[in-house]
Amino acid sequence: MLNHLPSEVKIIEVGPRDGLQNEKTVLDTQTKLEYIRLLSKTGLKTIEATSFVRADKIPQMGDAKALYEGVQSLSLDSSISTPCLVPNLKGLDLALECGVGEIAVFTATSDTFNMKNINASVDESLTRLAPVIDKAKSEGLKVRGYISTVFGCPYEGETSLENLFKVSHFLEKAGCYEISLGDTIGVGHPVLVKNVISELDREFDISLFAMHFHDTSGTALANILTSLEYGIKAFDSSSAGLGGCPYAKGATGNVATEDVINLLHSMGVSTGVDMELLTEASTYILSSLKKHSSSKFYNAYLGRKS
Repeated sequence: MLNHLPSEVKIIEVGPRDGLQNEKTVLDTQTKLEYIRLLSKTGLKTIEATSFVRADKIPQMGDAKALYEGVQSLSLDSSISTPCLVPNLKGLDLALECGVGEIAVFTATSDTFNMKNINASVDESLTRLAPVIDKAKSEGLKVRGYISTVFGCPYEGETSLENLFKVSHFLEKAGCYEISLGDTIGVGHPVLVKNVISELDREFDISLFAMHFHDTSGTALANILTSLEYGIKAFDSSSAGLGGCPYAKGATGNVATEDVINLLHSMGVSTGVDMELLTEASTYILSSLKKHSSSKFYNAYLGRKS
């Protein structure tokens, strides 16, 4: 273990989208923009900005058009990407109107999860995604894929490696430059993570994949260590651990960016992220939400500074 650590790792900050969309307090657009601006000063190169979804389904993302227009006015460094999630062609059209340069699309390995989430089976979801990806690519957009329930489903339990392979092959052939594998309910553990990556490594270039761990069961950092050992060099995380797990009342969701970066930096793995500036961004958004962070390192860091 720990014989194959990379020299650097890419962090995909999902707080403004995946983190905030699960928060009950709906924030105004200017507050979100300030959060993104503060994150952009930290050294993060990918900050997922918003999602072009129905406002009645996810009220927090109801200002996606105004928000992204505001993001453009921030004049961020050209090296920073601000992708947006789109569920369908209508969402893509809205994103194109706003000048979005990168999108993310999503599906799952579980038919039941997909039916409850988007009213489509896995196969039906791929049929829906095909024209979205085709149009995005034809318009010059980069496309990233999300696969949910890779390590377990709240309805089906253990999920199918066969489905994971099918969906991954589809997304790769469709033109996704990266595929994020989601531990949607936080049931992944190092042995399971090792097994999944080892199986994928038989048919794919493992550099295609990123990991999206939830810390619901407190195993996210152990899973990240395992992923590093088996060749993963990209991880999704949410500053201050924003976003709960909707399938486990009171449980944490996204692994905190502070905890991930502290782990990596302590082992000599570079991320390019300034921890002090990151905690400033997290403190700002936590204050706006009037909540405390689930991040152990964030809380310890503030304690040392006080």
